[in-house]
Amino acid sequence: MADPQGTVVVSGVEGFKREITAGRHHLVAYELLLAALGSCMSMTIALYARRKAIPLHRVVIRLSHSRDYENDCENCMTEDRRLDRVRVQLELTGDFSAEQRAKLIEIAHKCPVHRTLSAGINVQIEA
Repeated sequence: MADPQGTVVVSGVEGFKREITAGRHHLVAYELLLAALGSCMSMTIALYARRKAIPLHRVVIRLSHSRDYENDCENCMTEDRRLDRVRVQLELTGDFSAEQRAKLIEIAHKCPVHRTLSAGINVQIEA
């Protein structure tokens, strides 16, 4: 039976390897959340640069994920603390001013994936 359009199937039980089927695409997942965030930021920056005629030549985004339990969990019983950290390193190349560069960095924070992650997600599990 075919999955409805837009359905993503993730399977796997051993270790951290997961097989993903999305339409005709088959992938193995490890760092897809970071890839989605980096892709969204890159597209948002490039789109803004085109609209504002900012001479942006290249965008490179490096992302990493970590957790800092010691600092975050001092007050875990009394406070809702985020443990996950995503580090984003932006490399912007072009003939733009410092003001334009600052605006491009500001715009990176406004990509839809970043806004969703920052606001939180209401995940409803059906079993």
